[in-house]
Amino acid sequence: MTDARSSTLSRRDFRTLALAALGGALEFYDFIIFVFFTAVIAKLFFPPDMPEWLRQLQTFGIFAAGYLARPLGGIVMAHFGDRMGRKRMFMLSVLLMAVPTLLMGLLPTYAVIGISAPLLLLLLRVLQGAAVGGEVPGAWVFVSEHVPESRIGFACGTLTAGLTFGILLGSLVASWINTTWSSEEILAWAWRLPFIIGGLFGLLAVWLRRYLEETPVFEEMRRRRELVKGLPLKVVLQGHWGAVIRSMLITWMLTAGIVVVILMTPTLVQSLFGIAPTVAANASSLATFSLCVGCVMFGIAADRFGVERVLVFGAAGLVIATAGLYQSLAVAPEYFTLAYTITGLFVGVTGAIPSLMVRAFPAAIRFSGISFAYNVAYAILGGLTPLVVSLWIRGGEPFAPVYYVTIASVAGAVAAIWATRVRTTLPMAK
Repeated sequence: MTDARSSTLSRRDFRTLALAALGGALEFYDFIIFVFFTAVIAKLFFPPDMPEWLRQLQTFGIFAAGYLARPLGGIVMAHFGDRMGRKRMFMLSVLLMAVPTLLMGLLPTYAVIGISAPLLLLLLRVLQGAAVGGEVPGAWVFVSEHVPESRIGFACGTLTAGLTFGILLGSLVASWINTTWSSEEILAWAWRLPFIIGGLFGLLAVWLRRYLEETPVFEEMRRRRELVKGLPLKVVLQGHWGAVIRSMLITWMLTAGIVVVILMTPTLVQSLFGIAPTVAANASSLATFSLCVGCVMFGIAADRFGVERVLVFGAAGLVIATAGLYQSLAVAPEYFTLAYTITGLFVGVTGAIPSLMVRAFPAAIRFSGISFAYNVAYAILGGLTPLVVSLWIRGGEPFAPVYYVTIASVAGAVAAIWATRVRTTLPMAK
């Protein structure tokens, strides 16, 4: 059992962090790889006589279904995580991601089984969404309850870096596929490779997580018979609305950083500022790598200076960096790659965000509280963000991404200041 009074990480703690981060990276890779092959999937899984715009729309609808499934999957898995143990759900989430990903790579296309093809694809995508809904909050809870209290920031930051590395891994694999095989070969069979590879590595992650141990905090609650007997979510909603709202506000800042700066910007800079696709792709990879580094840095800073202070500083830095990025595109596009890399570092403030959330809820309902707040906020805001930003840009405002990130970052800073004043921070160990 981890000694909460200690300030150093044991070899077992490092092994737990490594296995958790590796599994999280593979799981996020499995979830995100779909978006890199949307155009190919649209051609293969819908009728050939269907208009191209409609095929693309329906394919993105299947992609979005994964986000909509996150709250339900996360809430159900969190319920059992608070009642039966963190480790069981931690293993189930990666299994529930690996199997559908592998099956996607083996799925017959529309030409073979007709309308059953997109329906099966939709089902598998929903299962993926349910899996990632349980993985993210479950992973934060798992690592934070294993390490000393004074290293929670580092643990959550490292875990978040692993999750975001999965996005980079998906991008690199997609680039490898697109540069190694022709368009005809990709359509014929090569598109299946990233899904099959992801599924197999996901199964490997399931096997590796067998060697993880249940968290000391949960074991202590079980020993003392302090586990919630009814519905953990009911307890959350009855007496912890302040923590829920703060967690939702800080999740808004997280979605703005990831969705707008990391996922949308590579496409936006091409249409708004004429950046070449290859330049945008390379800069995106550097920014995502910088994000991984930033997650760890902000996590360490949260341990050193306090998570609330770091989040307020990080929110301000994210706004300034994003504004600088888009301003450089307007006046000095030759510095785009450098500016994007620096901005990615400040998006790393997302690595400190889970430290605030895991401290906001008592241990007995921690998984359910975080899962509900995070997944509901991410499903709503993550789904609406691209639409809002796109419509804002269409209205004639090329700096709409900056304004949106600013609004979300202010919300995150408010949540951090609110947490400081309320002082609901709770001990991680019993």
